Order: sequence, then C-alpha cells, then structure tokens
Amino acid sequence: MPKALLLIDIQNDFVPGGALAVPRGHEVVAVANRWIERFVNEGGIVVATQDWHPSDHVSFASGNPGKTPGDLIDLDGLPQVVWPDHCVQGTKGAAFVDGLNVDAIHSVVRKGSDSRLDSYSGFFDNHHRKQTELAGVLRQAGVEELYILGLATDYCVKFTALDARELGFPVTLVLDGCRAINVQPDDEQKAIEEMKRAGVKVTTSAEAL
Repeated sequence: MPKALLLIDIQNDFVPGGALAVPRGHEVVAVANRWIERFVNEGGIVVATQDWHPSDHVSFASGNPGKTPGDLIDLDGLPQVVWPDHCVQGTKGAAFVDGLNVDAIHSVVRKGSDSRLDSYSGFFDNHHRKQTELAGVLRQAGVEELYILGLATDYCVKFTALDARELGFPVTLVLDGCRAINVQPDDEQKAIEEMKRAGVKVTTSAEAL
C-alpha cells in the first residue's frame, strides 16, 4: 500500500532562534531524517508543508493593534490566535531548517499565503474555504496511508491529521517527531487525545523503526 511521510512546517521560524519558536522544535530534524530514509528505501514518498505568509497576514499581532501574541481575535466567526510575524514569504524564517534532508522531498505544499485566511492544516485553510494541492499530490501518487510528524503538535500537525482523517486517509502520528507550542500547558495532550478520537494511530521511532 503506497505510503507518504508528511513533514509539517519544519521551518526556521518554528525552531529555537526563530520568530515563533516551538520549544525543542529543532529536535524533530534528526527524527524526520530517519523516517525520510525509511520511506525512500521502502518506495514511499515524502511531502513537506511550508507556512508561506504574506507580510500583512491576518494572524500577525503586528497587524492587530492592541493585540499581543497569544491573544484571540474573531476572524469571520472563528477564534484566531494572533502570532508574532513568522514564515514571511521568501525570508530565511520561512526556509526549511538546515540539516533537514530536503533532497528527498517529493513535493512541497505551501499554505497560509492568503493574507485574510490562516491555514494550520496542510489540506485546507481554517475556514475550509480553500483547499491546497496536498490531497491532489497524494492521490496522484497513489498514496493510501499517511505518517505525520513536524511542528507543532497542537496546531499544524493536529489540524493536518484531522483533515487527513476527514478525507479518508489512515493516519499515523510519529510522536517523537513532533513538538508542541503549549500556549496552555495541556494543549499537547489535548491535541493527541483529539487526534486519537478521530482515528489517528500513534507510534514512536523506537516502536516503528
């Protein structure tokens, strides 16, 4: 059964030193590379998502007067967290982290490029108004099963996994290949439980490799 490894937003702005650093986010790179090697050796494909925001993106605190990162705003009826400016198109912060084996990536799917819509998921924006090309890339490659890792567990990883399940893909989360933001201390655990309820399986490198 053809499989794909989805690498979620392993970008400079999401690791220590970046504009929206996920604690210990750099640790996912080595895990990702081990899984990339496995997928390449077994004939699977590797697909990466990349946050790719315009400089005036609606999620940036800088464009929401009086708001600071972590605050909530209403965005067309949905609660929207505002963040530090991050992953601006063409900047170093938006680039993949040095050391990630990008040569093995089959396709890169960029998201969040509409200034008025945020896109945690690799498949859809948060309002499900627009779809990225991710599902099409996977279907065209004949992919029938997904493994997911990257940043961050409680946001882009979670929403990508949930949308993948909605689209009918079996999904396995590689837990040691993810790190969480934890705006609230239990966000990571809540995200894992939510994914499990949606039918996402959870594994670790120690169990699977």
